[in-house]
Amino acid sequence: MATVMITGASAGLGEEFAWQLATAGHNVVLVARSRDRLSELAEVVRSATGVDAEVLVADLADATQVEMVAERLADAHQPISLLVNNAGFGSGEPFVGSDLNQELAMLHVMVTATLRLSHAAVGAMVPRGHGAILNVSSIAAHLANSTYAAHKRWVLDFTQALSGQLHGTGVSATVVIPGLVHTEFHDGDNLEHMKTAYPEVAWLEPEKVVASALAGVRRKQVVVTPSARYMAAAGVMKVLPKSLTRRRRS
Repeated sequence: MATVMITGASAGLGEEFAWQLATAGHNVVLVARSRDRLSELAEVVRSATGVDAEVLVADLADATQVEMVAERLADAHQPISLLVNNAGFGSGEPFVGSDLNQELAMLHVMVTATLRLSHAAVGAMVPRGHGAILNVSSIAAHLANSTYAAHKRWVLDFTQALSGQLHGTGVSATVVIPGLVHTEFHDGDNLEHMKTAYPEVAWLEPEKVVASALAGVRRKQVVVTPSARYMAAAGVMKVLPKSLTRRRRS
């Protein structure tokens, strides 16, 4: 039975990844900061699906804790067949005047941790000749209006570069680019306004996003955009002048 690791597993897309993968018969390693939420999810997943659910409490903004997760990925006696780099958050604040510690935390969680854990994963997977990495980016990657967008652009470009380097190894790299999704991501004070700022047609359900992403992994697809309307939007954003896409919208 294959084992998969999911970061940011305690809520939102991460929790949905855990459920869909466990339901498909995979053991799961759940990574997040909240021990209580992870333990509760693991218990329910075990009882509902019969798979093993391992809890790994780690704050991916902390380099020492990232190393702990990397060590688990490198464990040859408990191999990980799929790494889902899902952890992330947005502040909703402009960079000018923002809290530097929060900006660095965003960078560490979405960029540094993704890089480090991907490195650990491919280091273990390539010698075995099989495995996959799934990174979660965002439609914001096609914008240039925030540090969040910049980090997600890095995730997109990094995954495409990694995919090319993994060619012929039996290991694949996939990046999913969701748009607005009905999750807890927008519950913060600086992001909650987005729930009413966009029409319902703009929002996706987490079940669809995750199912599309995992289908892309099975096909060894490099870039997955889980919505026809967001594929169209991405096409438009690619050709728009950057002077338009880099304007921050409140």
